[in-house]
Amino acid sequence: MPHFTTSDGLRLAYEDTGTGTPVLCLSGLTRNMRDFDFLAPFLSGYRMIAMDYRGRGQSDHDPNHANYAVPREALDAVELLDHLGVERCHVIGTSRGGLIAMVLAATVPHRLAGVVLNDVGPVVDPGGIARIMEYVGKPPAAPDLDAAAVQLEASMRAEFPGVTLERWRRMVGNFYEETGGGLALRYDPALRQALLDQAAAGPIPDLWPLFEALKDVPTGVVRGANSDVLTAETLAEMARRREGLVLGVVPDRGHAPFLDEPEALTVIRAVLES
Repeated sequence: MPHFTTSDGLRLAYEDTGTGTPVLCLSGLTRNMRDFDFLAPFLSGYRMIAMDYRGRGQSDHDPNHANYAVPREALDAVELLDHLGVERCHVIGTSRGGLIAMVLAATVPHRLAGVVLNDVGPVVDPGGIARIMEYVGKPPAAPDLDAAAVQLEASMRAEFPGVTLERWRRMVGNFYEETGGGLALRYDPALRQALLDQAAAGPIPDLWPLFEALKDVPTGVVRGANSDVLTAETLAEMARRREGLVLGVVPDRGHAPFLDEPEALTVIRAVLES
């Protein structure tokens, strides 16, 4: 697994596969580059770049958990592009990755050829935040990956009806690793304290200016029809504010779609081909 070194000395893991127009894939809050394994077969003909944020996956943990913040992670993404010599790329951002994409639009818009936001927007519903905080930084209670898959399928069945246990088993393998003492997180548990500190510092700032920074960048939004993070009302307001926004709502999906669904692929292709 290749790594690059950030300006503050951390080694971050990445993958760089395929040829053609580069597409930078940015994962969710606690996830890693494996987040895009379901999408990868559909990106034939593109150069697919994915990274593990600091403290996630195979990247170094940061001794200062305050650096687990969207602005720093956006800078890491730029430094990866610089390391690879990529001047301009498309970005597909799931959840946290979409927030990073909006920061990139506000800070380095000339680096963006197009952006797809996967189940995230400038308003993150409080209910979704509360649900996420229920599990961030906490090791799973399941004794092994098979049991974790069964538990995840049961907890997600209402938002993701019809998703097979086999797929959830692949997902939990991305989230956790088996050790002699049970399951361990594939990310730094200190990420939880970073979120708590950020919440204690004050309310979430107005993110609409970040979304509006995408005004000159071809942009698409994918929403899970059952999402508790990106509401239908926020999606409608995004469409009202941004003419030409490419939208796709994926039925039988919550937060966040896997991106191999037909509705998601239609949005992705529209942006990549724009």
